[in-house]
Amino acid sequence: MKTSMTVVVRALAAGCAALCAGIATGALAQAYPNKPIRVVFPFPPGGGTDIIGRPVLEEVAKHIGTTFVVENRGGSNGLIGADLVAKAPPDGYTLLLHTMFSHLTNPSLYAKMPYDTERDFVPVSLIGSVAMVLVAHPSYAGKSLADVIALAKAQPGKFSYASFGSGSGAHLGGELFKLMAGVDLVHVPYKGGGPAIADTIAGHVPLHFAGIATALPHVRSGKLRAIGITSRQRSKLLPDLPTFDESGLAGYEAVVNFGVLAPAGTPAPIVKQLEAAFIKGLAQPELRQRLEAQGNDGPFGTTSEVFAAFIQAEIPKWAKVVRDSGAKVD
Repeated sequence: MKTSMTVVVRALAAGCAALCAGIATGALAQAYPNKPIRVVFPFPPGGGTDIIGRPVLEEVAKHIGTTFVVENRGGSNGLIGADLVAKAPPDGYTLLLHTMFSHLTNPSLYAKMPYDTERDFVPVSLIGSVAMVLVAHPSYAGKSLADVIALAKAQPGKFSYASFGSGSGAHLGGELFKLMAGVDLVHVPYKGGGPAIADTIAGHVPLHFAGIATALPHVRSGKLRAIGITSRQRSKLLPDLPTFDESGLAGYEAVVNFGVLAPAGTPAPIVKQLEAAFIKGLAQPELRQRLEAQGNDGPFGTTSEVFAAFIQAEIPKWAKVVRDSGAKVD
């Protein structure tokens, strides 16, 4: 009898604990959010994370019921800011603006990571992607991607391409191109897109994988020639410019993705509440038009499950590029 009573008491205690936990989780979701939400941008102010992230947060704030406070914590190709969020309390009040660097490519570029990209975060929603454009100085002989490949094969190692930094999307997009096309181009890294495109315009480097928003005014003015776009679909900003995929490199895609993540352990009801707010905010036509004008081709708001599957698929893709090309960060 004593043993049976002990079992009953333990069962009641366990039931009470589960009930209390459920009530606490429900109360947490109902009370959330009751203060501003900090969003860490893992790059310095003025870059792509600000250009894409700030207008999105401005709109999503209307649908979540509080304000977002942006904190730029740049350094180490996104590692510093991402690590800060990985170690933050999982209460929904600290989020990370994901980029392809912090989660998709850094795990392969760095021998030692301060966080685990999948274990230490929970995806909330993808908020878009920005393609790059391969541009050339007008004096460069190649006018198409086929020309670029033919010239590079005829004179291996003679031609170079600029990127906006070692380990950047431009760098790895260039390495993916080299691997798929079977060509030898010399990578010239710059500290930012501004210096890289300035040197391309000046003719110091013939080719450059540039962000579409950065390249567009120079292409339109004739200072640079657009060769191809790195997304799988053509851009509304340059509708006549063919993709690499269309130009003979079947399956080629190299875009800079953006999304929102929370620390692992953030309660599921809070994640779903955030997810719903981002999906609703990114469905607003005015915001979409604004993002598309900046070269953001979507996806505009996804479920956390879709985002998680995306991360799991992209990490091995870029790991292979880094391994096969020998790409390194400075």
